[in-house]
Amino acid sequence: MEKIKNALEKAKQQQTGTPAPAKAVVRNQPTKFIEESDDLESIKYDTSAVVELDAAYLESKRIVAVNKHDPASWIFDSLRTQVLQKMEENNWRTLAIVSPTPESGKTFVAINLAISIAQQPLKTALLVDFDLRRPRIANYLGLKLNKSINELLAGNAELEEIMVNPGIPRLTILPTKTPTTKTSETLASKNIQRLVTELRERYDSRIVIFDLPPILTADDAMVLLPQVDCALLVVCDGMNTKDELDETMRLLSKTNIVGVVANKADVEPRAYYY
Repeated sequence: MEKIKNALEKAKQQQTGTPAPAKAVVRNQPTKFIEESDDLESIKYDTSAVVELDAAYLESKRIVAVNKHDPASWIFDSLRTQVLQKMEENNWRTLAIVSPTPESGKTFVAINLAISIAQQPLKTALLVDFDLRRPRIANYLGLKLNKSINELLAGNAELEEIMVNPGIPRLTILPTKTPTTKTSETLASKNIQRLVTELRERYDSRIVIFDLPPILTADDAMVLLPQVDCALLVVCDGMNTKDELDETMRLLSKTNIVGVVANKADVEPRAYYY
């Protein structure tokens, strides 16, 4: 646990500065929302698919934020509050979820955090699976996909065709169905830059969350991070070495880090987030 605390101290000492958004605008039009009230309670999805999730399946995948009767859901509500406060202070709307290595639980954190953010009456959340090497969001949620980011990148689908509302108000998912090749080149492309800009700028209420590949396994995350306002680092307690944490913090030295999540920590639940 001490290693993780030291990593956070390094994050606090980093210089801040919001990345400049790309100026290009994507031609594909996103899902259109019909907003009938100021608190967004009456958002309707008129083009994206609405898929009801299976509660038992979500429980098996530890997606707890959707169930307010689950005592663990408050952990993500607390995390949500701290993340949103930091983002609002800096007018940030895009958040990357990253980890040093695989199996740290970043996708688990990304999904639960996105659900919790969507439960805020003045926010909408868009969760994007940009772990193109090992996409897992659809599997975690039990989504059966006809089209996904794969088809969008191939030019065989429009953006509105792949957006999914998982039966949770104010939450939209952009899933990836299968692993792709040349992932870092894809994430560095003009098409992805335009897509990130479109997702960020379309709605003021929207928080866009990108699930990215682990920092130390490939350069994919480092390619996309300059286009994202800030990042949340997920570390699996007891799994990552000090050298891995030090190298991760070095690579993230130019990234605005809003916090560090100690996943699977063998401590009281309130120490989950620092």
